[in-house]
Amino acid sequence: MSSPFFAHRHAPAGGLRKLSQINFALALLLAAHAALAQTQQLTLGQAQQLAVARSRQLTAQDHAADAAHEMAVAAGQLPDPVLKVGIDNLPVNGSDRLTIGSDFMTMRRIGVSQELTRADKLRWRSARLEREADKAQAEKQAATAAIQRDTAISWLEVFYTDQMADAIAKQTTLAHQEIEAAEAAYRGGRGSQADILAARSALLALDDRRSEIARRRSVARTVLARWTGAEAAVAGKPDIDTIRMDAAEPGALLAHHPQIAVLTRQQDIAQADANLAQANRRADWSVEVAFQQRGAAYSNMISIGISVPLQWDRKNRQDRELAAKLALVEQAKAEREEMLRGHEAEVRTQIVEWQSGKERLSRYTRETLPLAGERSEVVLAAYRGGKATLAEVLAARRNETETRLQALQLELDTARLWAQLNFLAPEDLATGHASNNRQQESK
Repeated sequence: MSSPFFAHRHAPAGGLRKLSQINFALALLLAAHAALAQTQQLTLGQAQQLAVARSRQLTAQDHAADAAHEMAVAAGQLPDPVLKVGIDNLPVNGSDRLTIGSDFMTMRRIGVSQELTRADKLRWRSARLEREADKAQAEKQAATAAIQRDTAISWLEVFYTDQMADAIAKQTTLAHQEIEAAEAAYRGGRGSQADILAARSALLALDDRRSEIARRRSVARTVLARWTGAEAAVAGKPDIDTIRMDAAEPGALLAHHPQIAVLTRQQDIAQADANLAQANRRADWSVEVAFQQRGAAYSNMISIGISVPLQWDRKNRQDRELAAKLALVEQAKAEREEMLRGHEAEVRTQIVEWQSGKERLSRYTRETLPLAGERSEVVLAAYRGGKATLAEVLAARRNETETRLQALQLELDTARLWAQLNFLAPEDLATGHASNNRQQESK
């Protein structure tokens, strides 16, 4: 392994041949491992497609919508007719006690009654359940957006913790080389034992950071596997510099926000209830026809009747029910308006934070990271020339590592905001991410 402190020593020819054979075998092994890993890598769009496809919540919402549609058809039908069978005027004492056909008033009766529900009531009962189906579909859209957003955040956590782990691994390699250099300098009388202890302390600090990042990466992979069904490597960095809305005026998209759409459907349900209560202010009639059979010595009879509910206290029953339903309509309107205002304020805040994160990240990329790298190189060159101490080299290395990790953490925070903004509403996965994936694969 090469070291920034020491040059390579010359090896014998036989050793070089063996080394080349080992390197060739190692290269083949690494290539096979890379090919295997490549087949298991997921882009952001692929991860979201898997999460949406395997979600049982979306299937449940489909069943809820189907159930509401079926109930809407049933609610639009007249009530079932009622079959009535009985015996009228059966004697209970005397010589004709419990006999049928002896007394002229005794009749065996069979009849049918039918409630004639008004057409507007049937229409509004059916319409209310159709609004329930619309609400179920809106809830499915909200769930889809949430799945896409949470999957994207999990994917980004995995992607950037992988980058952090790579940065720590590179610095750990340098830390081992610095320990070797400190020990060699100490043996050559050019260094002190304090330099060795300082280099080992720096390695311990890196090991601690590596453990913390490994924990974060493991958690992120577990959460991503919860959505996609299996652990896999991630690939293809998304473009977090653009979002699918007008950052200056997000209100147009927010009007179609899935959660706002759910409240809109709830308002429609409340309005259908109010319309049904208005229709209930007019009573439904019932019609009954009965055939009555008497004894052989007497004539049979037919009875026809109409039943009409008497709404004798409409102002305290039907009118108050209507007032209650209208109040629920206003409640649904107010809740929708309040949620819309809250979402708009939240989204505008996230847009400001996302734009600030992009600006800071650009500054890190253009100035801060190159400056930290140059400082490490300058201090290292001074150390090689005997004009700087190993402690100064270690401090410069630590500063460069921290700066790189801070940049990655800032990029992760900005990417989280991007995911929250970009997936406020469901994205067409078949078309939206396909072009992005092709661009990433071509890159």
